[in-house]
Amino acid sequence: MKKADNKDIFLTVFTPAFNRAHTLPRTYYSLLSQSNKNFIWLIIDDGSTDNTAELVKEWQKSDNGFEIRYIYKKNGGMHTAHNTAYENIDTELNVCIDSDDKLAEGAVEIIYNTWKKISDKNYAGIIGLDAAFNGDIIGKKFDYDGMETTLYGWEAYGGKEDKKLIYRTDVMNSYPSYPEFEGEKLVALSYKYLLCDQDYKLYAINEVICNVEYQIDGSTNNMWKQRFNNPKGFAFFKKIRMQYPTTKIGLFKDTIHYISSCIIGKNRGIISNSPQKLLTVLLFPFGILLSVYTRFKAKR
Repeated sequence: MKKADNKDIFLTVFTPAFNRAHTLPRTYYSLLSQSNKNFIWLIIDDGSTDNTAELVKEWQKSDNGFEIRYIYKKNGGMHTAHNTAYENIDTELNVCIDSDDKLAEGAVEIIYNTWKKISDKNYAGIIGLDAAFNGDIIGKKFDYDGMETTLYGWEAYGGKEDKKLIYRTDVMNSYPSYPEFEGEKLVALSYKYLLCDQDYKLYAINEVICNVEYQIDGSTNNMWKQRFNNPKGFAFFKKIRMQYPTTKIGLFKDTIHYISSCIIGKNRGIISNSPQKLLTVLLFPFGILLSVYTRFKAKR
């Protein structure tokens, strides 16, 4: 692993990319505009067949004020790109900025100043805000700056929308890598975050870290197809969520989704492998109905 030469470099901005040469430049220019350039940009090319590599090579030749690292890998899905990123990050903090998003104006300086205040408090990291490209905050703000929370604790509190997570690299690397299932390309990134929630808190700030735009071909807009095409990955994550429930309603939903994904993926031992066996038996009919509905929606 290559080590950062400059001791002031404290952050890696990593960007998984798959055939996003048409949107990646706006991510690049948002990094160029940062006042604090004590970061590394790590691009994980997840098997792109467009001109992503050529673009990055040109940027690497330029005097950007920050280092650009590029890793090409066989296409395996977002979670495998995250695995590769975590294997190659050598800075104290890291944040994922997707290849269709922008790092908000002044975000690196905000992260730096915040972390300088709390780095000795044993937080897992910082949780900040996402905003649309027009500046509108996505979802609700935190009650106050410095609020202690976890990602799923915030979800149970009513914060359903995306937030931007800046994690300590050593914390993320203390948990298992995302599993890979043959023929599938999706495991929820929240898997590692949920495990982290059991041991650490996050420090919340009401500052915009990322400007986001959901693409037509993005995972958010292909939810049903993703569930149908990656049933083992979904069943795996729902099983983990059943082990660490945050609300009773959430536990019921996760159990139904677990059953549905197991049926679609033809998993054996649906009940015997469940961490909530009685609940799985009781909700089995609903899981069957959801599996039928998922097939219908995915085909449409």
